[in-house]
Amino acid sequence: MDDWLTMTASDLGRGIGAGRIDPVDLAQAYLDAISAHSDANRIYARTTPDRAMAEARAAQSRARAGGRLGLLDGVPLSWKDLFDSAGTATEAGSALLKDRVPDRDAPVLANATAGGGVCLGKTHMSELAFSGLGLNPRTATPPNINDPAAAPGGSSSGAAASLAFGLAAGAIGSDTGGSVRVPAAWNNLVGLKTTSGRITLEGVVPLCLRFDTIGPLARSVEDAARMLALIEGGTPVDLRGANLRGCRFAALQTSALDDVREAPARAYEDALSRLSAAGAEIVDLHVPELAEAMPLSPKLYPTEAYGLWRDVIEANPDAMYPEILQRFRGGREVSASDYVAAWATIERCRAAWDSATAGFDAVLAPTVPSTPPNLARLASDHDYYVTENLLALRNTRIGNLMGLAALTLPTGTPGCGLMMMSAPMTEERLLRVGSAAESALT
Repeated sequence: MDDWLTMTASDLGRGIGAGRIDPVDLAQAYLDAISAHSDANRIYARTTPDRAMAEARAAQSRARAGGRLGLLDGVPLSWKDLFDSAGTATEAGSALLKDRVPDRDAPVLANATAGGGVCLGKTHMSELAFSGLGLNPRTATPPNINDPAAAPGGSSSGAAASLAFGLAAGAIGSDTGGSVRVPAAWNNLVGLKTTSGRITLEGVVPLCLRFDTIGPLARSVEDAARMLALIEGGTPVDLRGANLRGCRFAALQTSALDDVREAPARAYEDALSRLSAAGAEIVDLHVPELAEAMPLSPKLYPTEAYGLWRDVIEANPDAMYPEILQRFRGGREVSASDYVAAWATIERCRAAWDSATAGFDAVLAPTVPSTPPNLARLASDHDYYVTENLLALRNTRIGNLMGLAALTLPTGTPGCGLMMMSAPMTEERLLRVGSAAESALT
């Protein structure tokens, strides 16, 4: 059973289908692992054992009757603590939402349940999802699989940790500026950022509605593809035959390579070499309009976030971690006209990006230009916190600002990911290309 905790979600599903794995035993194995893990209370905000076992028993009955709902029927998953779950607190990592208990599941959780997913519980996260670091002194800071003294990445920090430490077979997170991809990269996982507007945000605690997206963290691209279909209630893309021969990739030069530190830079160059050796053509790409768009983030993210949360925050500001409070309050100084003008520029830059990248299967960049920073220093040094947070989110934010689908893959260097970006609503094509790239990188 110990092997179950490190298997991909898809392989667990195949084991259930073949009769080698019982869904009840599988769910119990994960719940036991959570109970025994020394850092479980830093990873899970709360577990849902009664729900998990009830769902596992239903999956067991379907498997015995030959009526499984799909490959992930009976596979245990974790959920970031901003997805509403009926009767279980959903607090989004913030004391501002303490004891907030929804009366119904978010549609994505309902879809996953209808498809046979087993809900293990809710994972810790950056406060209100507004940090790429994962440090949260108000609730808990999950561990990093590569370095106990380092930040786990955020805001889907517990989601990544639940998977990396063998306490879930897959995890569902959200990504507004990198919150799936940063913790996935820093914990050696696959992470998928979906296109804004593709998946409903109903029942999901918001941060910035025009940027918020939902996506899986996984052990493999196949898992990510199947989990995407699960939360959408759809059919997973067929990854068979995925191949890099004939693929044309753009190696992004604008903004993405600025100040990249040594380990991510080496890992990225090595990844490009392996993709090229597997048959891909890689071409350097400059998109000057991207450099124009990047500095607009402070006019967009904090402004919308503060607009959504102002009344709740200002009613009890002392409940917030000061670094997060300061980020939110950065939005109150931006005028409505500046916000509108910034969005007009973003739309123009998106059009230029689409034109410049139309001939490529994906655009490549290091997922994160830095490796995980030291937690103790983040907690004591304001300037270090700000610098590291902005750098952590710098490359992933490209995908959000340009409105793209994006995938991060492990490179084989701990804490360093390769990001692949493609046009809006092309997740299925990106996952096929990502599956082929995964094989080359492995």
